Amino acid sequence: MNARIEVALPLWLDRPDVEALQIAETVSAVGLTGLWIGEMATFDAFALATAIGTRAPGLRLKLGPLPISVRTPVTVALGASSLASLTGCEIDIALGASSPMIVSGWHDREWLHSTTRMRETIECLRALLRGERADCDGRYVRSHGFRLRSPLPGTRIGVGAFGPVMTRLAAEIADEVVLNLASPQRVAQVRKKIDDYAAAVDRTPPHLTVWVPAALQPGEAALQQTAKQLAVYLAPPGYGEMFCGLGFPALVEKARSGATRSQLAATIPFELTEQLGALGSPEQIAARLKAYLDAGADTVAVVPVTAEDPAGRGVLQAVADTCRLISSK
Repeated sequence: MNARIEVALPLWLDRPDVEALQIAETVSAVGLTGLWIGEMATFDAFALATAIGTRAPGLRLKLGPLPISVRTPVTVALGASSLASLTGCEIDIALGASSPMIVSGWHDREWLHSTTRMRETIECLRALLRGERADCDGRYVRSHGFRLRSPLPGTRIGVGAFGPVMTRLAAEIADEVVLNLASPQRVAQVRKKIDDYAAAVDRTPPHLTVWVPAALQPGEAALQQTAKQLAVYLAPPGYGEMFCGLGFPALVEKARSGATRSQLAATIPFELTEQLGALGSPEQIAARLKAYLDAGADTVAVVPVTAEDPAGRGVLQAVADTCRLISSK
């Protein structure tokens, strides 16, 4: 991958759903080339990606992290192949364990055995993307007989990793490790771990991408938007431990004791947002993105804060200028 700065769609809960398409068009207009498309309570990821691929052609679309307990390898492979065929875009996939609320609460699926399930899912998915007929007999992932009509052997498989066990698995078999809401210090720690784990099995370390919220000269509305989104992640396993490591165990305890999203957002200090984001002037944003790259990230995927910057036009232009500056060096 040539680009070192990409964009991740935010899907803010306090903004119109259609803004996702407008952000994608902005990404294309400012000359950035990689766009991450996740999935929450708005659009199906593959449906949204298809709409984006037709309205903003030429982007490399990166789907996920998709929850492995909800989507089977066949549904992921079929979705990726359909998306590529319908849009002509290059496609990458990322997988994740997700959370008990989404897997068990929303989908009535078992949120257990994530590491084994991840390994089996990746092994099965790789074979399908190469065009092989499914022949998977894992403990949790089983599939037989299916074959893609339009294989995608160039599709990269990433893993949204948190704990040491999943990080090790990603280093051993994935093409990419994806971090969300991480400080540069955490990026440096994960970089060392995946390099060490990969060396132990004699393979090239996977690419490391970190998602970073970014806001150009944020005011109160932008900071509040970011705080509300951070509040969503305080309680889930993995994320909560990460926030504790940053020095905010009281917030995690409050989230896990049942506080509402609004109550949590009202107590999130600016210091936490600052640790996890790129905020301020174009120069400050550029310096922050460089800090992540210097810490060992191969790519920074900025998450545009749009409360005061519709479709992220201002911040994404600043980010594109930073990307061109980095590429020229």
